[in-house]
Amino acid sequence: MAQTLLEVEDLHTQFFTSRGVVRAVDGVSFHVDAGETLGVVGESGCGKTMTALSILRLLPDPGKIVSGRIMFRGNDVTKMTDEEIRDFRGNDVAMIFQDPMTSLNPVTKIGKQIEEAMTAHNRFTETLARGRVIELLKRVRVPAAESRVNDYPHQFSGGMRQRAMIAMGLSNEPSLLIADEPTTALDVTVQAQIIQLMKQLNRELGTAMMLITHNMALVASLCQRVVVMYAGRIVEEGPVDQIFKSPQHPYTWSLLRSVPRVDESRKDRLVSIKGLPPDLSHPPPGCKFHPRCPFVVDRCKVDPEPSLDEVALGQVARCWVLMRNVKEEDVDEAKKSALSKEAAEKLKASTAEVGGDAGG
Repeated sequence: MAQTLLEVEDLHTQFFTSRGVVRAVDGVSFHVDAGETLGVVGESGCGKTMTALSILRLLPDPGKIVSGRIMFRGNDVTKMTDEEIRDFRGNDVAMIFQDPMTSLNPVTKIGKQIEEAMTAHNRFTETLARGRVIELLKRVRVPAAESRVNDYPHQFSGGMRQRAMIAMGLSNEPSLLIADEPTTALDVTVQAQIIQLMKQLNRELGTAMMLITHNMALVASLCQRVVVMYAGRIVEEGPVDQIFKSPQHPYTWSLLRSVPRVDESRKDRLVSIKGLPPDLSHPPPGCKFHPRCPFVVDRCKVDPEPSLDEVALGQVARCWVLMRNVKEEDVDEAKKSALSKEAAEKLKASTAEVGGDAGG
């Protein structure tokens, strides 16, 4: 049986603003086992990154963890002293941020920045760290690492900067690596290289990974389990194969319908999710997804959301209307509705464009 490395229990993270209390993370519970890769997915603003920043206690003001526990190897991160949390970051858990260009110091050489990440945590002496930097850059497949160690961030391509960030994350041999949208802004070829690199590092080093993304294809490539978040809450969780084969929450179903699938022979067009995520300072009553849900019923609009209930072995979902209870004709109608809305918007945009050209 796999050993649990990280366990998040009923985590509530809130931002106290002039517009009201923003419940960015609203009762989230999940775990990461040693050596596994967990995917955390959802649209922008669903609470993925705030969950990760809560784990590292790196919340920006005015954010605050108001309740819940974050247990790492039996120690509660929320109760750690400042000195303990500094040791925890980098040594036990490291994070790769979304944009390496803003995470790297533009006036300091790449090698020096990786070296400082090691010596700051007292895991390596300055002499040992200097020798290890080249080894790390080679491990993440940076070509000519011996010379490029002296380059500045602007001399690296986007893909190379992301590799350097991965090297920095791995520099102190953490047990858990949190990667926040690690392939954002990279072209498809470089994305594939980064995915392959992370798979190889996970296999070779046994480092557990928590992958934060909105890219379902990335989850399919890298993860064993997936957590689906919406409006600060987990709406579905389970093994990747099971979730992709039989999603039970309408939001998960919608996410999967909105991306192409190379493992399916169906020729269905992609379906868009109508509307926008809710304002978390003033969320709608009932289920937070109900204003956008194609299968909404009256109960969804007024009753509090149900708990996460088991819907299959190892799979849980939070919904009054599970996909297994939705009639096939309602599914077909939902697809048509989304497609017709999408077509209408495209027609409106193209008409406006033609009208603008004519007027000029």
